[in-house]
Amino acid sequence: QVQLVESGGGLVQAGGSLRLSCAASGGTLSYYAMGWFRQAPGKERESVAAISWSGGSTYYTGSVKGRFAISRDNVKKMVFLQMNSLKPEDTAVYYCAAKRSAYASVGSPDYWGQGTQVTVSS
Repeated sequence: QVQLVESGGGLVQAGGSLRLSCAASGGTLSYYAMGWFRQAPGKERESVAAISWSGGSTYYTGSVKGRFAISRDNVKKMVFLQMNSLKPEDTAVYYCAAKRSAYASVGSPDYWGQGTQVTVSS
């Protein structure tokens, strides 16, 4: 059983940056792809970024390409999402997720974090 705890959310002005962290406990992250999802009010949860268990492959949804960067530290059991050039439309609750997979894909995750709020003011 893997527990995921996000941190680093907050309020930032448009154009600013935030770095989200996800700490895993209760098990190894080896062989788990990790990802970040977000859900804005009234919208469905969407996949934002994902990284393979080795860190060699990544995925980004089109709206964040070039602005967000996902990384991981398997020794420290941490996953990060560096978010730059933030826009008001990035406002959402961001969730960390894990899925046992060989690829940078976390569709239908095995584990979810509780979420952290990111608010971008215009």
